[in-house]
Amino acid sequence: MLSHLSFGVSDLPRAIAFYDAALAPLGLVRVWTVSDGAGYGPPNGGDLLALKLQAGPVTPPGPGFHLAFAAASRQAADEFRRAALAAGGRDNGAPGLRPRYAPDYYAAFVIDPEGYRLEAVTRATA
Repeated sequence: MLSHLSFGVSDLPRAIAFYDAALAPLGLVRVWTVSDGAGYGPPNGGDLLALKLQAGPVTPPGPGFHLAFAAASRQAADEFRRAALAAGGRDNGAPGLRPRYAPDYYAAFVIDPEGYRLEAVTRATA
């Protein structure tokens, strides 16, 4: 249904450092870089997320919006959160089951340095 999503960022080097670290546990890498942007997706693939440098302040969408990345395992979701926090993200929900979504829904939530809400989610049992 979706091809990719773009986030405006005010500090591209900071955003690149954050996403390089946070997305690595999910198997996603930077697939392109230009002077005013970067794209992330599977190795040797196209971008699923594009970061675009903005001249002015960036205002991420409100609380009803977040971007969920697929994690291959619970460990990958845990590692996503650890890497994101170490790279300047903020906690927005510790890793764990979310039975109100589904009995096997395991997720971790963070907020990136710009204020975008992110999730790593898996339905794997390990």
